[in-house]
Amino acid sequence: MSFQRARTEEQREIRRRAILDMASAMLDEMPVAAVTLNELSRRVGLAKPNVLRYFESREAVLLELLDRFLREWLAELAGELAAGGDEDLPMAERAAAVAEILSRSLSGRMVLCDLFGAQGSVLERNVSVEAVARYKRASLQRLATMAALIQTYLPELGENATLFSLQTMVLAGALSAYSTPPPSLQAAYQAEPDLARFHLELKDSLKLALTATLLGVLPRP
Repeated sequence: MSFQRARTEEQREIRRRAILDMASAMLDEMPVAAVTLNELSRRVGLAKPNVLRYFESREAVLLELLDRFLREWLAELAGELAAGGDEDLPMAERAAAVAEILSRSLSGRMVLCDLFGAQGSVLERNVSVEAVARYKRASLQRLATMAALIQTYLPELGENATLFSLQTMVLAGALSAYSTPPPSLQAAYQAEPDLARFHLELKDSLKLALTATLLGVLPRP
């Protein structure tokens, strides 16, 4: 892929989308930590300084991708909850169903979980105040969307639906790191099977954590 110099706002937007799309493709091949600005520049066909005309850092690219993936996931989650949720079930059964749907949905989106895991410790570090504030404003909207979806099936949560939604994203990011061990750790697990208890299956471990969280914050009958 190669580009001529962008001279219009439309051309600049095309460049931005191309950079984001290439970064997205790279995340299908490698973890967040392996995505570098040099490799992204090479693949997209722009010199590194030219990529920096559109995004101030690698982290800024990935933060924007995180918001894109989060929007896409929430749109799909609405349908998944509608198909698998039942508003007429007893509260505990509704909580278990919501935890099952969330854990199944997120475990099928490992790139999103990887980005969740990198967000606080990496992605929000090498960006300007303006960039991170813009991302956080967008995140508030996504959080409100998710909380509203959860409240449809668990109105008993009340304002705790927002906290639960945030905790779901944090848990998905933290637990995903234990479900995709690097090659050296996989070799250690094979050599010493007892060590493999640290290898968590994301769906099962996330379901357990979300169920425990929900039952802890829901009001007692």
